[in-house]
Amino acid sequence: MYTELKAYQIIIALLKKWGISHCVLSAGSRNVPFVHSIEKDPFFHCYSVVDERSAGYFALGLSQELNEPVVISCTSSTATANYWPPMAEAFYQGAPIIALTSDRDPAMLGQWEDQMIDQVGMFDRHVKKSVNLPIVNNKDDEIFCQRLVNEALLELDHNGTGPVHINVPMKSYNNSFNVKRLPDVTKIDRINIIGDKSLWDKKVKKLEQAKKILVVCGQNVHVSKKLEDNISNFFNIFNSAVTVEYTSNIQFGKAINSSVIMDSRYVTRKKVKELLPDIVISFGGNIMSGIKEQLQKFAGDFEHWSIQQDGRVVDVFKSITTIFECTPEYFFEYCNKTSASKKNDLSYYSLWSTYENNIVIPEFPYSHVYAIKNVVERIPSNSLLHLSINDSIRITNFFKLAPNIKIYANIGTHGIDGCLSSFLGQGIASPKKQNYLIIGDLSFFYGMNAMRLRNIGKNSHILLINNEGGSEFYFNKMWKDEASDLHTTARHHSTAEGWVKSNNFEYLCAHDKDSFDRGLTDFMSEDTSKPIFFEVFTEMKHDADVIYDFFDLSRPRDLKSESIRRSKKIIKSTIGEDRAKKLASKFKFKF
Repeated sequence: MYTELKAYQIIIALLKKWGISHCVLSAGSRNVPFVHSIEKDPFFHCYSVVDERSAGYFALGLSQELNEPVVISCTSSTATANYWPPMAEAFYQGAPIIALTSDRDPAMLGQWEDQMIDQVGMFDRHVKKSVNLPIVNNKDDEIFCQRLVNEALLELDHNGTGPVHINVPMKSYNNSFNVKRLPDVTKIDRINIIGDKSLWDKKVKKLEQAKKILVVCGQNVHVSKKLEDNISNFFNIFNSAVTVEYTSNIQFGKAINSSVIMDSRYVTRKKVKELLPDIVISFGGNIMSGIKEQLQKFAGDFEHWSIQQDGRVVDVFKSITTIFECTPEYFFEYCNKTSASKKNDLSYYSLWSTYENNIVIPEFPYSHVYAIKNVVERIPSNSLLHLSINDSIRITNFFKLAPNIKIYANIGTHGIDGCLSSFLGQGIASPKKQNYLIIGDLSFFYGMNAMRLRNIGKNSHILLINNEGGSEFYFNKMWKDEASDLHTTARHHSTAEGWVKSNNFEYLCAHDKDSFDRGLTDFMSEDTSKPIFFEVFTEMKHDADVIYDFFDLSRPRDLKSESIRRSKKIIKSTIGEDRAKKLASKFKFKF
């Protein structure tokens, strides 16, 4: 029988998965849930050493002679501090010791709670990894807890061996042992270039047998021709589909646009389940499309293989099973070379491509969507395009770009600051390209001092969408009433004209379709004597409505969903949007 505390259940289950059985236990009340759970489990070899300092050194000697990891477990407060000397010794000798320190409710730290000190990261200078587990209350907490324990155990022998620290807080003392079965947990594997090639070959065999493999390409700044060729060959060999966003900078003829398909607000759960893969292979940085949120809804129903050159655990879909510590080029090339001859039957790819090809792009009213569409579709090949966050990325991904356009976006941190400065730096380093920036007003006014930088080339084209505030807050329904415009959306009436002209930019502006269409030709011109700036004035609530209507109208639908959509539209037009929302809230359905 095992403890009711979920965190310790997960630890015990993962220790078993990892084959770590030797545990040195020091008496104390807070670690009773762990101690009593394992002392009768025949898998574990338990040793009782009351003095924690001696216990740590005992475990050090045991680990060195066995040549395998050893667990030490103690209660909270100064008991944990007694691990300091043996943990330091283990660090400098490279001994794989796992220090499990029990802890009390984090909210009570410094509140005169008895037997409680700050234990989080207490050994950080002398351990390879330190994690502080969450108190598990729900499924997301379980996934997080499982990932953190795996992260710690993975570091025991990553680029050399050494100790790790797992701190285990709990709300209250627990002395119940009525759990018969441990939870089903996933051991995360890490495979690297110099590792056992039989592990690689097992994975390749699994790919050969899989019917639905999804390759998800995140943000990439530099993409080699070799990587693109390897992805193309992988697609031809394995039953796969490859999804990209423009910030992934992958040029591949049969790539699927994940933004078009997977916007998290409008694709149905039924459709996502139909497209659900057996294996997801991801590489690169941040992913902007709704594919993250949609796949997370089915966490655990598929395997996620993450290619991370530094070996980090990146559980973006909450289903991580394997980390490949290598470059994407190496991963795809190895799989391609070692696979038995096989050809993609295209059945899984067809599910994605058929849905994508049925997306309808309507005519747009004057709005930021209209402006961005007409600019990005005219950017010439071999240009540079920097997309400021949110709307510029979201909207651009829906429209066709010319080939060989280098895409940048500051989505590592996803802040509005710095987009203009980053673009100007990229542009100065690309004097032979036409360089384009699409930026919103809040981002522009935040960093507009960058316009004073020297050496800005005449090949710079800046499209400013000035919709008088943060339309994102209308789009994500954070706008509640007129008061929201004071602080949430930061509504304003500023214009860029004076500042732009004073910094020797050619200035254009538009307030409607006619003026936009007239200005577009000059804005896109490559024959200019100085950098060019196009300020397009729209209205943020209208812009948000246009995106919603676009996403709603563009996705393929069956007769039932079309009937529902039309019914909702009739209701809203009859009784008004506010009353329709109240009705929807009362009967728990969405408008």
